[in-house]
Amino acid sequence: MRLLRVILLPLACAISQAQDAGLVIGSIGGIEMRKDEILESLGGLGTVEKEALARDPAALNKLLRSMLVQRVIYQQAVEVKWDQEPAIQPLIKSTREAAITDSYLKHISRPPEGYPDETELRKAYEASRTELTVPRSFRLAQIFITAGSDQQLAEVKKRLKADPAGFGRIAREMSEEKESAAREGEIGWLTERQVQPEIFEQLPKLSLNVVSEPVRLKDGWHILKVLDVREPFTPIFDQVRVQLAQRLRAEKIRVGMQAYVAETLQKHPVAINEVALSKLLQEVPTRDSALKP
Repeated sequence: MRLLRVILLPLACAISQAQDAGLVIGSIGGIEMRKDEILESLGGLGTVEKEALARDPAALNKLLRSMLVQRVIYQQAVEVKWDQEPAIQPLIKSTREAAITDSYLKHISRPPEGYPDETELRKAYEASRTELTVPRSFRLAQIFITAGSDQQLAEVKKRLKADPAGFGRIAREMSEEKESAAREGEIGWLTERQVQPEIFEQLPKLSLNVVSEPVRLKDGWHILKVLDVREPFTPIFDQVRVQLAQRLRAEKIRVGMQAYVAETLQKHPVAINEVALSKLLQEVPTRDSALKP
């Protein structure tokens, strides 16, 4: 019995790990993306990049959405044999070469995992305090009515006048910007630099939880409510250490790539026949003409 347990326990563990690896994390149009595929895609990230994603679930969510959209469009292209179009073959080749070259350059230019150390991070923080300062920010909610929907706008104004405290409910039921409507009109925090000038003009006139008059923009009418205000502030070191580490590593990689390219050019000087090159362009068919039936 003990021998059977010794055999079955590792087997059960292996089965569990296989099932976990096959866990569906996201899907689109019948296409599923599993845990092992995502881990494989993220495998090339360094410690700093992984920490950044771990601290910002929204960024990881956005990355997965982008991967899913790319996957479904890719499948559509393959179904119509777009990848087999003669005019696409050079593009596939050049894209492959560019991807390999770029990833190789980044790999050989990547600084050690311990870079930047605490001293370098602290120094970068002190040098960047002004740049890191977050301007005054507003947590806003809105009811949006598209241009031309005069009857809808009139109904919203009527309901707000009768029940100013019901802004969230009215936004959920009548706002035509569905994403914020699902959150009772809330669009989140925006710095004063991110707010459109026509809207920003209204904000100083608004006290907290006071509803604005409709503001007309190109896309339609925006009825605003300020939920909270945050004065300018500089984040403390721990709040931006990952961001600083990412920036310093990216700069180190950029400098390393430039140095490697410069060294390569020294070892292998480029020679170009300018006369032949100028004539060559006249013989190259455009991609659109190559794809015409």
